[in-house]
Formats: sequence, C-alpha cells, structure tokens
Amino acid sequence: MSESAQCVFFPGSTIGVMGSGQLGRMLAIAGRRMGYRIHTFSPEKDTPTGQVADLEVSASYADEAAVRAFAKGVDVITFEFENIPVESVHWAAEHCVVRPAGSVLHICQHRLREKEFLRGGGFPVANFEAIETESQLRNAVEKIGVPSVLKTAAFGYDGKGQRKLLPSADLGEVWASMQGQKSVLEAWVPFEREISVIVARGVDGQTATYPVCENVHTNHILDVTMVPARIPLEVTSAAESLAVKVAHAIGLVGVLAVELFLLPSGEIVINELAPRPHNSGHFSFDACVTSQFEQQLRAVCGLPLGSTELLRPVAMANLLGDVWAKGEPDWLSVSSMAEIKLHLYGKAEARPGRKMGHLVAFGGTADLAAESVRKARAVLGRE
Repeated sequence: MSESAQCVFFPGSTIGVMGSGQLGRMLAIAGRRMGYRIHTFSPEKDTPTGQVADLEVSASYADEAAVRAFAKGVDVITFEFENIPVESVHWAAEHCVVRPAGSVLHICQHRLREKEFLRGGGFPVANFEAIETESQLRNAVEKIGVPSVLKTAAFGYDGKGQRKLLPSADLGEVWASMQGQKSVLEAWVPFEREISVIVARGVDGQTATYPVCENVHTNHILDVTMVPARIPLEVTSAAESLAVKVAHAIGLVGVLAVELFLLPSGEIVINELAPRPHNSGHFSFDACVTSQFEQQLRAVCGLPLGSTELLRPVAMANLLGDVWAKGEPDWLSVSSMAEIKLHLYGKAEARPGRKMGHLVAFGGTADLAAESVRKARAVLGRE
C-alpha cells in the first residue's frame, strides 16, 4: 500500500502487531488506553500480547494465507520484534500500511547488513569482518586480533550466538560451534559503560529522543537500567544526535533503540540497533510523559509525537525466571514498597534466564533509584 498519502489512523483504528511477547503486551496496553483496537499475530497461543489484545491470531509467519488475512483485518501493522521474515512483511504490505517498512527490518535483523549499513553511512562501529568459513575466520582474527567477538549474522539476542575469542581460542572448535552459520567477527570494544538511546521518528520526519539510558548487563542479559545515565552532558548530546541521524538514515517510522558503547576517551560506538521498543526503555512506561509504547503508536499512526520528558530519576530491573527459584516471589513485601512499580508479562512458566517482568523504582538520583530497585528484587526473590 502506498505511503505517499501519509495515512493517519485515529483512535478506533485497528493496529496489527507482528509478534506477541512482552513488548507487544505493553504496546497493546498503551493502544487500548488510547482507544485503538489491537490484533496480534504469532505462532504461539495465550501470549503476553494476546492476553490483552482484541484478537490473537496463531499461525506461522510463513503461512501466506494467514498473513494476508491478518493484514486485511487491520489498518496498520507494526512489530514488537524484528525477526519477522521479510517475505511475510511484503505480503502484509499489499493489504495495509506497514510501519516501520520491511527495509528497516531487513537491515536490523541481520548483523552483517546492519554493520555494513552503519559503516556505509559513516557511523562509528567497531571494526568487523564477514565470516562464512573457518579459513575466513582465521584470516579475520589475523586482521582484527584478539580479544574479539564472533557473532552469528542472524537471530542473535541476549548474548545468544556469540563467542568471545581469546588468544587461547581453538578457532576450529569455535567455527564448528557456529554450525556453518554466516557470522561476523567484531573487534573487542574496551567500553567504560553501555548506554542506549530510544528515538522515535514520525511519518513527517519529526523525531524525539528519550533520556540516555545507562545499562548494566549480567550474562549478556540486561539487568538494570538507570536514567538519566551518569555521563557528561557532551556525551548525552552526542548520543542523542547520533540516534537521530541513524533514524533519518534508515528511514524509520516508529521507534528505534540505538545501543552504544561509551569508551574511556568519551567516544561512542554503535553496538546494535533494534527497530522497536526496547528493554532499556521500559522505565518510560512509568517515568515519562509519553512511554516508548505510546510513542510507537503515535509514530505508526501518523500522530504528532509526544513529550519524552523524564518526570523523576528512575531505575528498572529485569525479573528473570531465576527470581522464582525459591518458590512464589514475595509479592506482599514488594507491594508494600511505595516507590516500586511491578510489571509482569503473563508468562505461565518461569525458567532461568526467561524475562518474566520488571520492577521500576524512583529516587532523588538514578543511583538511589537503582539501589531501591535492586533491594526490591532481592526481597521479591527471598534473598
């Protein structure tokens, strides 16, 4: 369907969400609050998004008839994760508006395409090489050196499909573990902090950035986010400006998370892009005038973007299935903590490493908020 008309979809319209996890759930909550109808499409049933959507369609993304039927029943389709087959997006686009465009997903769902796009646009990225054979891996290690990181080009998140290479690495074994998947070898970045910027861009090119997030990871999974990030003002400005430039360059209509490494020198390097709401932006649901989820709706529906003002310093802590290790979490104690907000995603089975929900805490500073949210999570898990 042509984008030239710059269609605007007002409350009462139907939003299709491809994907059905917690990001879609929070998008659906925001949408229903604003008066939109929400349909969700994924292979699963009784999903986090489906529990709050008006309609849950369970079918394979490869089911052309099901995808086309879904698209015919909505006004605009958006995404809650980027690993939707591009062919499925093309099918949908023949029947309804799709935002962001399939071209954006095509770039961001593949690490090599993403790195090449960023490097081609003059954006700061770590040195990298494409790898398809063990011989190429050995040659790339000679050029890039160690430590370095080997990542599968596709379907990687939360540290999956990654191997850190040290001088002692057995490159034959490392390549065998990748099972022949096209990969990317990246130079190791000796970062001081990990930060991220959530940026929204509307159909008219208007942009809005959220306060820079400071992120702490454990076992490659986001553990705690603090906002505002404890970084110099000039780094904040540079990070926000970089995110806006990427959003324009990629032709975004929607929300984009730009994950960054901050080096001791004050330089910033782009790590990854995510063309959707992001785990590090969950704080915005409680702490900003407009959440990243409402902002995604505003952008894809052609409405003006909302204010991203931060109301109070805040910290977010992920709740993984590990919190359930000692039995049912202590909901009563956490509920008695006035500064804590609880979000659960409606997942029936708690497994180690599985994102089950998150906590948000407020404080006079981001440090104090982080202290509170960590304490609350410890209490919840009966530590």
